Amino acid sequence: MTARPGPWCRLARHLTGLGPRAKAVILLALDGAAAALAWAACLLAWPGAGDPALLLALPVLAGTGSVVLGLHRGKLQAYPLQGLPRSLALAAALAGLVALWQGLTPATRSTTAVVAPFGPTLGLASLFVTLTIIGRLILLRLALMAHGTARAPDSLLIWGAGRAGQQLAAALAGDHHHRCLGFLDDDPRKQGQRLAGLPVHAPARAADLLARHGPARIILALPRTTWAQARGRLAGLPCEVQTLPGFAAHLWGGAAGPPDPPDLLGRARLDRHLPEVRDSYAGRRILVTGAGGSIGSELARQLLRCGPARLVLLDHGELALYNIATELEAAGQGLIRPVLGSVCDGAAVEALLTSERIDTLFHAAALKHVPLVEAHPLAGIRTNVLGTQALAEAAQRAGVGRVLLISTDKAVRPASVMGASKRLAEEVVQDLAERSGATCFAMVRFGNVLGSSGSVVPRFAAQIAAGGPVTVTDPRMTRYFMTCTEAVRLTLLAGAWARGGDLFVLDMGAPQRILDLACRMIRGAGHVPRLPPEVAAPDPLAVPGTESPGAGAEEIEVRFTGLRPGEKLTEDLLIGHQLHPTPHPRILRAREGHLSQIEVAAALAELRRCLEARDDTAAVAALHRWVARGQQPRRAASGEERG
Repeated sequence: MTARPGPWCRLARHLTGLGPRAKAVILLALDGAAAALAWAACLLAWPGAGDPALLLALPVLAGTGSVVLGLHRGKLQAYPLQGLPRSLALAAALAGLVALWQGLTPATRSTTAVVAPFGPTLGLASLFVTLTIIGRLILLRLALMAHGTARAPDSLLIWGAGRAGQQLAAALAGDHHHRCLGFLDDDPRKQGQRLAGLPVHAPARAADLLARHGPARIILALPRTTWAQARGRLAGLPCEVQTLPGFAAHLWGGAAGPPDPPDLLGRARLDRHLPEVRDSYAGRRILVTGAGGSIGSELARQLLRCGPARLVLLDHGELALYNIATELEAAGQGLIRPVLGSVCDGAAVEALLTSERIDTLFHAAALKHVPLVEAHPLAGIRTNVLGTQALAEAAQRAGVGRVLLISTDKAVRPASVMGASKRLAEEVVQDLAERSGATCFAMVRFGNVLGSSGSVVPRFAAQIAAGGPVTVTDPRMTRYFMTCTEAVRLTLLAGAWARGGDLFVLDMGAPQRILDLACRMIRGAGHVPRLPPEVAAPDPLAVPGTESPGAGAEEIEVRFTGLRPGEKLTEDLLIGHQLHPTPHPRILRAREGHLSQIEVAAALAELRRCLEARDDTAAVAALHRWVARGQQPRRAASGEERG
């Protein structure tokens, strides 16, 4: 059961959940109160040397000055560098106005000249600056409390002072959530030294270190073959033992477990330090649709670490919604609200957006399984196209500030109903973006996510565990792949840059051959892939961190099943060739042609008629016809003229 947050924590959550105008009013009130308190203190310190009427005028002057200098809009974190000089300027201006008033007022002019010629004005300036600094420090402390960054760091010991351990220590050097106490290592030559700025101890001293510093997490930066032995030596100690890959997953927010997706792709991990992401979503009131799915749940995890004021999770699947809400509720401390519902219910969605005062919306809900949507096209069109329209229009009516559609590479020159429905969903969002006022609509398009529900990785893993066969559609089939963690991280960053009508495309690297992926997984599990004689075997690339299969390794058959309806051998990420860079090399802006407002309305009306008649054939034909019309070259040309 989750502990109820204390009153200070609840106050912090409430303050960070306020809108920008309310926060600005609080800062203006703070400056006004500081001016009044400072002048009251001056009146007490120098009786008769000041005009009490200024107690009413100074708060108004201070508030006006704050607006002129922009003190009510500045970020608290940037106050020491950006706001403090402005506060000093405001204090000097207030002191000058008071001195002028004192000099023009006969009642106080003579008293001031005799008692304290400069005391009240200097006292006002110094006290005003002091009080504004203290007030903003208190607000910053509350903000840190609300965002969860004020907690005490976790203590760590790294077992293994080799290269991997030292790299981990260096990576943790700037992490305020973790405090590294040092290394444990069996090598007597390293014991007593300092490596990466940390002391190296003998493992026998682990008990003493834990007794001195309290419970800690011990990370095994050791070869796999020694993990069991190390765990045995730590048995009974008040510590949590994690392997380096598992702790990396804890740090990066991904799900640990073999096989590791970045290793399967054979490329480096994406840098997790993207400060723009946290800054863009801290204090926001956010809704994620499809929150129980692979992308939606990872969005929820990463957004929660950004410190939102509210995180609403919408999904039509009861079990999936329950699982992600249960996972996040302990860390959420009352921020999380799971909602069971459908994006197709526009009225219910609008009521939810309004009641929760949502300002940022991520639309990840979709029917995405190609064969299932091919077999049930009306369901795919209803959810992916009309559901997107209902949600986007509800967001516009509710005054949501930013809406981001999660799209797919299958929307590019689609051969499937699923891909075509997602392309028409892009058209709907693009159309609203062009005629929307306050709401910023944007889209992010990327390829397959490794390890997601329905993807090949969990299916291959289950088939390998069962002894085979591993089923691959075609030896020539390729796909773009990205891990769920890096796809979501780049999506959040792209969303922070959205200006309205943007189509962001994630750089997925080179397309991967599915057969190569299957063979890597088979070899990584300690087996040998057995291919039909007419198919050339790929290079024997073992998964890093595992041993290559020996001579007596079991064979796992690879069986080819052929293309299913709606499938393509290759996928594309772009309809045209117009790409523009962004500040991040893995995120690109695309410029593509699209349907006009009249055409979008006609397409939606025709699809609704097909759904009402329950005519699968007519619906699929209309869907593909309108999508093809929007991707004609003349559309791109007209789009350039409008740009």
